[in-house]
Amino acid sequence: MIDIGINLGHDSFDHDRDDVIERARRAGVTRMLITGSSIASTRSALELVAVRPSMFRATAGIHPHHATDLDAHSMTELTALATNPYVLAVGECGLDYFRNFSPQPDQRAAFERQLQLAIELRKPVFLHERDAHGDFASIVKSHREKLVGGVAHCFTGTLAEVRTYLSLDLYIGITGWICDERRGAHLKEVVRHVPADRLLIETDAPYLLPRDLAPKPKDRRNEPAYLPHVLRTIALARGEDPDALAAITTENALKLFRWPTSPTGDAP
Repeated sequence: MIDIGINLGHDSFDHDRDDVIERARRAGVTRMLITGSSIASTRSALELVAVRPSMFRATAGIHPHHATDLDAHSMTELTALATNPYVLAVGECGLDYFRNFSPQPDQRAAFERQLQLAIELRKPVFLHERDAHGDFASIVKSHREKLVGGVAHCFTGTLAEVRTYLSLDLYIGITGWICDERRGAHLKEVVRHVPADRLLIETDAPYLLPRDLAPKPKDRRNEPAYLPHVLRTIALARGEDPDALAAITTENALKLFRWPTSPTGDAP
């Protein structure tokens, strides 16, 4: 399995990161795409990749929460980071009108700039959207013809929204949100309408611990070793064999991100 969205540089992993990685490996999570959501977190992600290039790759981006930070200097830094061959996607980028930590005009401007960067570098985009479906879909649509691909990371929306994203040829990333009977129950129906060749799985750890996980860790921290739990929940909802679903989602991740498959894991 490939966890296509994990914040492995988060400080909650500082005290036991090696143990977290080993638990993931034992659980069958053989590769992880470490999310870069700021200049600092992208740098941290690349430091982790350099230690385990056979297991890790990174994204490079500015989350909409930090959109106001994307000035000319930061854009130059981001561009340099994104050109690294260990960076397989631009993002996490997009729109978040739920929190609005950055003004919406700044979010849209930062999103446009990162989409243009992805086009220039010929790399897919790692996308974030919350409570901003209309503007998000419109902006992606205006660039989609030139983009090489992308994933709607941590999808939690409606059937109509997933159909819009599929019409834009995006992959759909499903997290442990689907395991939450309060907020994510609708995803068990929605995920049945995602074509097998467009489905990706992720934990978004340390966030989004599956609510139905038993026993739960005392610290309530999510980690990549719980990806099989998310996979089994998706497989049950779709009426599919978990092993077959693991194989197709792995194939999808390798294809979208053009992940090297050499035994050494060396960058292309």
